[in-house]
Amino acid sequence: MYTIGYAAQHREAPLAPFKFERRALRPNDVAMQILYCGVCHSDLHQARDDWGFSRYPIVPGHEIVGRVTEVGSQVTRYKVGDAVAVGCMVDSCQQCDQCRKGEEQLCRENNTQTYNSLDRITREPTYGGYSKHLVVREEFVLRVPDGLDLAKAAPLLCAGITTYSPLRTWNAGPGSRVAVIGLGGLGHMAVKLAAGLGADVTVLSRTPDKLDDARALGADKLLVSDAKAMAAARSSFDLIIDTVPVRHDVSPYMSLLDVDGTLVIVGQVGPIDEQLTVPFILGRRRLAGSPIGGIAQTQEMLDFCAKKNILPECEMIRMDQINEAFERMQRSDVRYRFVIDMASLDDTTGA
Repeated sequence: MYTIGYAAQHREAPLAPFKFERRALRPNDVAMQILYCGVCHSDLHQARDDWGFSRYPIVPGHEIVGRVTEVGSQVTRYKVGDAVAVGCMVDSCQQCDQCRKGEEQLCRENNTQTYNSLDRITREPTYGGYSKHLVVREEFVLRVPDGLDLAKAAPLLCAGITTYSPLRTWNAGPGSRVAVIGLGGLGHMAVKLAAGLGADVTVLSRTPDKLDDARALGADKLLVSDAKAMAAARSSFDLIIDTVPVRHDVSPYMSLLDVDGTLVIVGQVGPIDEQLTVPFILGRRRLAGSPIGGIAQTQEMLDFCAKKNILPECEMIRMDQINEAFERMQRSDVRYRFVIDMASLDDTTGA
């Protein structure tokens, strides 16, 4: 199946139209037309090879909402016309202990990423959701619940599950105290989801000017991270979700955790500064990391969001605005997530 998308040809190249071929359906595959695709900070990092492992050409996009156009002969869960979604992975070994317990994101043989990865069978590169069509193994396709706005749901497939998973892992809910560092694409979803789960939610910010935004998203309060306020807030939280996407010092936040509290990094990929162990030892505190969730948990998150009417705050863009969106995202000029209307792909490419 020939299709078209937007790709970066090398790390300094802007994204531009790119024609390529999707594989023919295997018996357990689902084909879909992509309706909407979210724009993740990871897309920017991958397109510019900030992490050093990008394969070019690269078609980003792993927050995908679409509609089924064809199914393989062995597919039982979906039919033509169904509203479906795909997140950050499209395959895994399905045999290891992690896959068998529904933690495909932790596959011992590494999961197959939606883009910038290699197909497990053909070893051909995978291309993401900045494109017109997608072909995915049935087990990695998600059902979009009735009532969930298709035009806003796409960022749930990364920003949503990346923050929902640690909230569930560390039992956020009524009676728990959750703080969120960073109020961008990931952070605003962490606030909405933590509030939806019933936790007491605080946004940590360098300045007080985000108070109104924090409250509008569901936070109970905002803590300005100056020395006096931080000292007064010692041992105040059971869980801190750190969504900052660049290198930063996490040590000032460790003393905000109560005994047995956990700070979870979900934004930054890369080195962290040297840590003093005193807060860890004296408070039995933890510094942890968390990726996305497994397929079952991602479906649980979508169903939860539909039930609670939780959706990301989105700015819709055309496909030909993606390079401008990358520049704006790099300077944090978006509230809070870009979503590409993929119908615009025909207008910008003549497809």
